[in-house]
Amino acid sequence: MSIRTFSVWRGDRNGGRFVEYPVEVEEGMVVLDAIHQIQRTQAQDLACRWNCKAAKCGSCGAEVNGRPRLMCKTRLDALPAGEMVRIQPLKTFPVIRDLVTDVSWNYQINKKIPPFAPRPGASWVMRQQDVNRVQEFRKCIECFLCQNVCHVLREHERKSEFYGPRFFVRIASLQMHPLDSLDRRPLLKNEAGLGLCNITKCCTEVCPEDIHITDNAIIPLKERVVDRYYDPVQILLRKIRGAKVKNAPGE
Repeated sequence: MSIRTFSVWRGDRNGGRFVEYPVEVEEGMVVLDAIHQIQRTQAQDLACRWNCKAAKCGSCGAEVNGRPRLMCKTRLDALPAGEMVRIQPLKTFPVIRDLVTDVSWNYQINKKIPPFAPRPGASWVMRQQDVNRVQEFRKCIECFLCQNVCHVLREHERKSEFYGPRFFVRIASLQMHPLDSLDRRPLLKNEAGLGLCNITKCCTEVCPEDIHITDNAIIPLKERVVDRYYDPVQILLRKIRGAKVKNAPGE
């Protein structure tokens, strides 16, 4: 057992400061264990959101030493030994109190995405590769660490123009589903702001479920949007087809 110092941000939407707490740490402890110990012994009013402590509910997201992490999944022995551990709320979202942030904006965005709409008369027979692709996207636990690290949301405050990586993953799970009948490319191009993403892969790096957000969701969606709106061959074909419909008998 040893003593380690934790610098925890305390405050609310009006402001706050970092407060240092010495904590007795044992082998195998995670950051959330240390926060709970601080609550028990030094600051019973320290606010922290958590639920399962199994890295599946996504509730305990925070910035640990400047990196978005799940506190229940971040082992203390994985952090630089002997250094102070700095814990603060997710920067992208408004602070409610201490380490608790208001992530309700994400649920408002979620409502704007058209849900799964199966094709009429679909046989529901799918290839295994399609099943695997959709299952990867379904692993998302909505911890919103990817939303927090995304520079478009974090540094440029483009929430009115950009849905963020979590919801590109959700749209990908629908757009790439072989039985879905809706075309969400207009949504991606316009309101969702997919074009603002410049493929830094920071969202993939922080995903606790190891979803390949950039390679398997964002880039394929960008390719579909480019094919729909910017491919000259596709544009020409649509014009030809449109002319044929317009000049069809009975028009």
